[in-house]
Amino acid sequence: MENVSIKDIAKLSGVSVATVSRVINNNGRFSEETGKKVRDIIESTGYRTNRIAKSLRTQKTQSIGIVVPDITNFFFSNVVQKIEKHFFDIGYSTIICNTDRDPKKEKTYLKMLESKMVDGLVIISGVKKFEPTDIGISLIPIVYIDREPNDSVNSIFISSDHYQAAYTATSHLIRQGCKHPVLLLYDRASSSSEKRLSGFLDALKENHIFSSLEENIFTFPSSFDFVNLDKEDESFRNFLTKEQKIDGIFAVNDLLGVYALDVLRKEGKKVPADVKIIGFDNTPYSRFTTPKLSSIEQNIQEIATLACDSLKQLMENNYIKTEAKRLVPVKLIIRESSQTNK
Repeated sequence: MENVSIKDIAKLSGVSVATVSRVINNNGRFSEETGKKVRDIIESTGYRTNRIAKSLRTQKTQSIGIVVPDITNFFFSNVVQKIEKHFFDIGYSTIICNTDRDPKKEKTYLKMLESKMVDGLVIISGVKKFEPTDIGISLIPIVYIDREPNDSVNSIFISSDHYQAAYTATSHLIRQGCKHPVLLLYDRASSSSEKRLSGFLDALKENHIFSSLEENIFTFPSSFDFVNLDKEDESFRNFLTKEQKIDGIFAVNDLLGVYALDVLRKEGKKVPADVKIIGFDNTPYSRFTTPKLSSIEQNIQEIATLACDSLKQLMENNYIKTEAKRLVPVKLIIRESSQTNK
């Protein structure tokens, strides 16, 4: 059989994926009969014979893989750099895979990392929830950053508190007098986008501001490249200018905030007098705009440290000593672009 996954082994054996994992790793509870049955199925299907031939992952490769959707992104690149440095300092090599937000490219990279028998994985962000058993990597310790897994076995999920970030930013805009704030984001399918959308809408609701997905949300496609944009996105310009009532913007990254600032300036709008703006990530861009851009700051160092410590625990012990989900607090950095009432 080709492309056999651990799910297939479980189905053919009549047991759960977790039981197959225990048999392959030779730990946990399972009967001798079950163990023999699963091993026979593995042998007959040729499931990952390269891994089994190498003592079922008892040999360490002193390497980890990092899968990132966009290495040019300020937050992603900084997290990757800190994780890579930490593991290099303790003798690990790191394979960094940039997927360009392409699911097929991501799957190809993951299969490559699995075949290289990396000791652990860091999966950063992504559009859909991650399903490790789909490609047969459920035995590898995984740390997820900003991407919730469907299967939390042998893994930990670490994320900034995106709900609180959006709620805090939106509440600040409302306190500054905004009656019709809007949210700029990318594909809504990612877990971080879902949380930010919820925080944004809850802040509006608590302040008795009517909202609709059409009037209060503008979604850019994940492939949108405003850095190399030849001309303005007409639909976005229309969104900002067709309704004179838009008076506040929360953008899911600073570049979107800077882009909005530029479009508004060309349309004769003044920031913050007419429209107030808050970005996300607190990048250097935020300090060099006119006016300076308010922004949500993520604790990159804490996220990277948590990721490194958690992955080492998983690789050494196959379990995590802390809870399987960690939310890291964020901070609103208030600058000129969002503040008229001091």
